[in-house]
Amino acid sequence: MIKIAWHPVYVHPLPEGHRFPMLKYELLPEQLLHEGLITPGNLFAPERVSEETVLLAHERSYWEQLRDLSLPPREQRRTGFALDARLLERELRIVQGTIDGAVSALENGLAFNVAGGTHHAGSNWGEGFCLLNDQAVAAAYLLKKGLAKRVLIVDLDVHQGNGTAEIFSSEPRVFTFSMHGDKNFPFRKERSDLDIGLDDDCGDDEYLDRLERVLPVLQEQRPDFVFYLSGVDVLESDRLGKLALSKRGCAERDRMVFRFCKRLGVPVQVSMGGGYSAEIRDIVDAHCATFKIGFDIFD
Repeated sequence: MIKIAWHPVYVHPLPEGHRFPMLKYELLPEQLLHEGLITPGNLFAPERVSEETVLLAHERSYWEQLRDLSLPPREQRRTGFALDARLLERELRIVQGTIDGAVSALENGLAFNVAGGTHHAGSNWGEGFCLLNDQAVAAAYLLKKGLAKRVLIVDLDVHQGNGTAEIFSSEPRVFTFSMHGDKNFPFRKERSDLDIGLDDDCGDDEYLDRLERVLPVLQEQRPDFVFYLSGVDVLESDRLGKLALSKRGCAERDRMVFRFCKRLGVPVQVSMGGGYSAEIRDIVDAHCATFKIGFDIFD
């Protein structure tokens, strides 16, 4: 059975200006259940990730400031959050959800986290609504436990996975690929193993052509595990994305990635990443399509 990490703490209360995007964490599993795509048995509530595991990807000094809620105000502003115990609880469970999903995918081929994709968190910083890098910690965990030897991270959120790139900049067993808006946040990019920066207003045809042409390069890495960050902030309707994909184009993107993994016989863990369209329906529909396509190809 394909497993999906979700916990009520994912729906974290935020200041008024940031509440809207968080609704998707509540609505997405409800919609999947309503459509009959999943049953309650697909969902699991992760525990808190351990300190030992967090330190596989993050520096101790940074982690201790998070743990003790002592991150300096300037660094808190960089994250976009006011640090508190509820937020930390959310982050710890999201990370464990991605780890548990990755372990489940080794058996079932595919797993999801309703949240996650916190790719702006680096080894010693938080940024852009990301405090701990869930897929980076999970990748380091698989390597540490001998559950994977060669990991590929496919980051198709509209923003570059700068934190992921920094964490694995000296780790040859992890290949980081990010295709993102070139002129979008973060404005100081890190260097992934492979970066493709897209111009503003890039639409379906160009986007899918660029992705199709890069897949053979990714295949050459011979991964035995894939982490996929499937942000839907690539949509034309997204308020922050600056690209111009349709829902159909976004779904075809997911189909290409899932077929790539299936063809290679490689398990994949999926974290949802960003989505900031003006209409919550557009966000939920696009994320639901990712689940539907993944289930269709792997189930």
